[in-house]
Amino acid sequence: MSGGTIRVSEIFGPTIQGEGALIGLPTVFVRTGGCDYRCSWCDSLHAVDSAFRDQWIPMSPEAIWHKVTELSGAKPLTVSLSGGNPAIQPLRPLIELGHSQGYRFALETQGSIAQAWFRDLDVLVISPKPPSSGMLTDWDQVDNCLRLAAGGPEIALKIVVFDDADYEFARRAGERYPQISLFLQPGNHTPPPPDDDDARIDIDGVMDRMHWLVDKVTADQWFAARVLPQLHVLLWGNKRGV
Repeated sequence: MSGGTIRVSEIFGPTIQGEGALIGLPTVFVRTGGCDYRCSWCDSLHAVDSAFRDQWIPMSPEAIWHKVTELSGAKPLTVSLSGGNPAIQPLRPLIELGHSQGYRFALETQGSIAQAWFRDLDVLVISPKPPSSGMLTDWDQVDNCLRLAAGGPEIALKIVVFDDADYEFARRAGERYPQISLFLQPGNHTPPPPDDDDARIDIDGVMDRMHWLVDKVTADQWFAARVLPQLHVLLWGNKRGV
């Protein structure tokens, strides 16, 4: 892959952002391919597992931008850079190109790779992975991400919660970064296989976990946290490209 080429798993939209700080906002998604994590409950393995790398398309920033403007009708909106872990990719030229045309950029990453171009973003969402993911968070690296982004984008934390251990992980993150808005969301315990975007989803189970999480936060009087669902899961289940 050349220095200016970006591995792309899919580009789709416009649709709405389904979670976190920008939930409900009209968005075009640029989902990059490749990740340095392998979360046990990953819902986007088609963009993570190297077994699917033959489906990732090497694209120039200009080619990506042509698709984004085609989808959005050349009307500026928010472009969400996701993955996988989009921090792996050389995204600064794409961000600069979009900004020159009035578009905004949001990026979500687990905080495992810090990039100087984080400061060029409009919104940076750090989503440290809790114990249920099977991954370990390097908080020093998260600090590096925040340091490099300082003075630039709006910053938020988003943590997926499946159980009590995840909840305590989120509490500790909130205590570590009290100045940053923190969003909690119940996890989807029936994520789709990478080759089946119409897989069964246990909506009742997701909503049970949502009720449990709301009850936990309110009982603990943790009033700084915001609890939100994955709106796209409620609307479309495991369907991709929406």
